[in-house]
Amino acid sequence: MLLELNVKDIALIRKASVSFGNGLNILTGETGAGKSVIIDSVMLALGGKAKGDIIRSGAEYAYIELIFDAGDRLERLKDLGVCPDENGEVIISRRIMQGRSVSRINDETVTLSRLREITGLLIDIYGQNEFHTLMDKKQHLKILDSYISDDIGILKAETEQAFREYSRAKKAAGSFTMDEKERKRELDMLAYELEEIDGADLKESEEEELSAYFKKLNNLRNIMEYAGSANESISSFALERAISNIEQAMKYDEGLKTVYDELLDAQSILDAVLKDLGGYISGLEVDEGELDRVERRLDQIRGLEAKYGRDYAEIKAYRDGIEKRMEELSNYESNMLKAEENAENALKRFSDLSARLSLHRKEGAKKLCGAVISELKELGFDKAVVDMEFKAAEPSLNGTDEVTFLAAFNPGEALKPLQEVASGGELSRMMLALKTVLAETDDMPTLIFDEIDTGISGRTAQKVAEKMAKIARKHQVICVSHLPQIAAMADTHFVISKEEKDGRNITSIDRLDSAGSLRELARLLQGAEITRAVEENALEMKKLADRIKAGIGGS
Repeated sequence: MLLELNVKDIALIRKASVSFGNGLNILTGETGAGKSVIIDSVMLALGGKAKGDIIRSGAEYAYIELIFDAGDRLERLKDLGVCPDENGEVIISRRIMQGRSVSRINDETVTLSRLREITGLLIDIYGQNEFHTLMDKKQHLKILDSYISDDIGILKAETEQAFREYSRAKKAAGSFTMDEKERKRELDMLAYELEEIDGADLKESEEEELSAYFKKLNNLRNIMEYAGSANESISSFALERAISNIEQAMKYDEGLKTVYDELLDAQSILDAVLKDLGGYISGLEVDEGELDRVERRLDQIRGLEAKYGRDYAEIKAYRDGIEKRMEELSNYESNMLKAEENAENALKRFSDLSARLSLHRKEGAKKLCGAVISELKELGFDKAVVDMEFKAAEPSLNGTDEVTFLAAFNPGEALKPLQEVASGGELSRMMLALKTVLAETDDMPTLIFDEIDTGISGRTAQKVAEKMAKIARKHQVICVSHLPQIAAMADTHFVISKEEKDGRNITSIDRLDSAGSLRELARLLQGAEITRAVEENALEMKKLADRIKAGIGGS
């Protein structure tokens, strides 16, 4: 739910903070006070288009912040990469400057499209110009499915899975587009490639070993030269002369015995080195034929790598792919028939499930339209008729149904698509009727209604108020209204006012206590002059509202 709205330098608002409550939050105020600015601010924070004059005159930028309690949306938000803070709260902000804006979710900058995707889980706004759900017939099927979700949940999931399987099978069957000449040509090419790879008889790590061997062979003359020079440089004569001299000196001082022994050890090591080096040099022989053979083999391996893969593992994988593809081509016709059969079976399963789903939807549509008609009658449309038109659609995850709300709000009118016949006021009450019917199944935490009561009064206004209260038992509702019947139903009541300060008009918003709410009700009832009778009328209206709310589970 929406916990808090903070606004700075939006239109006539210098700075405002609103803490919303559970249930029905009502915003009232005199005409021109700026009631619409509050809803506009929320819409801007949710990614709405910002007009150039939205920034308060003299300010550098406008700022809006929304604080949501994630509630049962926590896991779904995490799936979208949003991690609420330790209090389970999500903070959405938008800074609007001339020509650009910056939106953030929990201090992370996000694009407007991502912002809308995430906030779509948290809040819906319905106003005179914000009826995308009803005006977009693509949404009508979603509304119907939401209403009958308990009945079709498993069937819809099975239909979606069947469509995915059909799509894969159809794609597989569609891949068999090759004629006989193409098939033989590809088989010949694959056979050549397989023979070339198998004929090379590659070994794992062979290239690395041959590269090291080739390097040695190619530099054999240098090795022989350097090794021979080293052999000549090592001489035992100087060491023998040193041993002889120390041996003579020992006749006069036995303390040189340790040095004498170390020289003997050094002579032994040097003799061993000379022997090993001599053996190594004698084994060296330049074989131009061997160098040629190794070079040709390396060229062969590298040629295969250039054509089939970067190393032995990739060439082997490519070779295995050739074998598999040749098997497919060798049995092309039988594989094609099998793929077509799989696609037909998948389509049949999908079609059967879609047909069952469609039957459930048609039954549900009758109930939904009947319930909506009943609600519309209570909202002043005594002769309203609502139906749902079903048309066959291309197979999709939703089955094969395309549905459209049809409506006639006045006697004698023909049923037409809702988007073609409904005015703003009719759409408002149609949405309210739907929301009342869907209150038990719709899981959107917060709903905002912007002046949904436009053009109604009297008994209809009372019925609208009762519908709003009923919806608010399952959802947090924020509603801008000018009707006392609706304001009386408020669980939390705010008044929006405008006053002049320092030569400028300033809009402010205040939360009302019980006494303040009664005063505002009296103003809505009578206007400027509030008499004792008006105050008593306001009190009676509030008591009636409390009884009605208690009867529908309110407080």
